[in-house]
Amino acid sequence: MSKKAQRTKDDWIPYARQCIDESDIEAVVEALKSDFVTQGPRVGYFEDGLKEATGARYAIAVSSGTAALHLAYQGLGMGGGDVGIVPSITFAATANALRHCGAEVAWCDVEATSGLAGLSNFEKTGDALVAVGKSPKLLVPVSFAGRLCDLSAISEYAAKHGAYVVEDAAHSIGAVRGDLRSASCDFSDAAILSFHPVKHICAGEGGAVLTNDETLARRVRSLRSHGIEKTPEILESEGGWAYAQTELGWNYRMTDLQASLGGSQLRKLDSNIGRRREIAARYHEAFGEEAFRGSLERPIPDEGSAWHLYVVRFVSKELRRAVYGFMHANGVGVQVHYMPVYRHPYYRTDSPVLQSGAEAFYSGCLSLPMYPSLSDEEQSYVIETMERFCNSTEK
Repeated sequence: MSKKAQRTKDDWIPYARQCIDESDIEAVVEALKSDFVTQGPRVGYFEDGLKEATGARYAIAVSSGTAALHLAYQGLGMGGGDVGIVPSITFAATANALRHCGAEVAWCDVEATSGLAGLSNFEKTGDALVAVGKSPKLLVPVSFAGRLCDLSAISEYAAKHGAYVVEDAAHSIGAVRGDLRSASCDFSDAAILSFHPVKHICAGEGGAVLTNDETLARRVRSLRSHGIEKTPEILESEGGWAYAQTELGWNYRMTDLQASLGGSQLRKLDSNIGRRREIAARYHEAFGEEAFRGSLERPIPDEGSAWHLYVVRFVSKELRRAVYGFMHANGVGVQVHYMPVYRHPYYRTDSPVLQSGAEAFYSGCLSLPMYPSLSDEEQSYVIETMERFCNSTEK
């Protein structure tokens, strides 16, 4: 076995990782030396940058992507008796935040080849709900792995039923579909972002709600900080020190330390997405070779994708499980995104809903290393290790 085939945990190649440079460190140190480490001006600066990057009119930075989902749903009035439609291929938080509002979750299927939920998937679930007298109040299209779904068509369908649309854009800041930018809110009431370390922008943890609706933006901003506002009435009656809690909110604030790191990362967004696209193009070319045919299928080419993940699909779950073990044994931390959320014990029922597209996608999907600092040598090793598996008796 060659030296290249002997990577271990000591020189592990993860499926994703944060990419921090000196400019990021300097930005955080500057915040640490300032008068504010939280509730200072840097959160506002970061929000301004997010508005410019997405085209949305309002941006509210918060403590996590999950907090952003919760605030967006709550801000739109989701509550007991309401139903939101969520694609079954997503991270659990997309659905969990509905439950935190007291609302019900209805699953829609996805395309077996891409993991994306399209119009027909939302229509099937939505029409079934309407047929039993439970019209959906919210649709949550997930821009999965860096690709945008057909937000325009999904928005039109939502409008027919008086439903809201929240784009889960945790994977897709910087992605485009024609003239549409992810999280622009051109075809949604709100969109959410995540700044977890494996995302395009790392803020340690963090998230944001984007919207073009001034009323929703104000409510989300209030709910982010306990439901407290400095209303004109309280200021006039009590004085400049006063504030008023107008409803029950949470402490979902982002710190100035997180915002400083996020703002520094945001300035590198275009170049980092450019690097992700280079990595995706190289993978796509390599996996088109004869050695991989009959074993795996490449993701659909998409020039507008932000390539949060590069997901290949194996022809069977047995083969996917075998290659997962082989790659890990050889120092490549491939991962699976995602098991259908309805399979989790919390959501599992005595009569589980099995959706053909989601099951087919899940049975073969495998995420390969994808992050801007992945070197050409490391990517070569990933490809060569995959080729060794496809040519081995372990296959």
